[in-house]
Amino acid sequence: MKRALVTGGSGGIGAAICTRLAADGHHVIVHANRSRDKAEAVAAAIVAAGGSAEAVAFDVTDRPATAAALEALLAAGPIQILVNNAGIHADAVFPGMTDEQWDSVIDVSLNGFYNVTRPLVMAMMRTRWGRIVNISSVAGIAGNRGQVNYAAAKGALHAAGKSLALELASRGITVNAVAPGIIETSMIEGSFDSDAIKRLVPMQRAGQPEEVADLVAFLASDRAAYISGQVIAINGAMF
Repeated sequence: MKRALVTGGSGGIGAAICTRLAADGHHVIVHANRSRDKAEAVAAAIVAAGGSAEAVAFDVTDRPATAAALEALLAAGPIQILVNNAGIHADAVFPGMTDEQWDSVIDVSLNGFYNVTRPLVMAMMRTRWGRIVNISSVAGIAGNRGQVNYAAAKGALHAAGKSLALELASRGITVNAVAPGIIETSMIEGSFDSDAIKRLVPMQRAGQPEEVADLVAFLASDRAAYISGQVIAINGAMF
């Protein structure tokens, strides 16, 4: 049984990924920052369904706290599947964007990737097997008005992932990014009504978190051993 860590695992897409990885037989570590109760609920639901899971809480932007939490987790064995799903929005048109809006989004998505991934890589290398999946966004590929900070963070994540894939390719470790479009979660409530979705998405519907989770689970499997350094969009043919 491989151990999988999903950051931001208490949210809509994160919870679906946790559930899917557990269904594939992995022990899932469901991460949250302030919503530990939600992470514990996701883990409890997995266990109730016959899977294996636990919850953990730490701030991915706090490097010492993240390092300490990961050291404790690694004491039980390597984490060979990592899904960097933690991310936040702080939208504003660029001339009116505050320093805090810029810094907070970059900090969670990009520095969070560094703070979580680096401590786990050596253990993966020793086992010569690993899967790193970074959850990105359509904004990181095509851009989006009001999201210069978010697009910058996700675009940088693509470049970092491609470079890391080159470094780890000979060690049996793959690194990929999944870039969702409009997915039906609480994050899109109030942003996209049904008419807007039909106008923006050729498939004329929002995606489901489970559809993203299925793609992540495939990339985390043995079947995807020759796929690395890729950014795979899942967006209903938006572009």
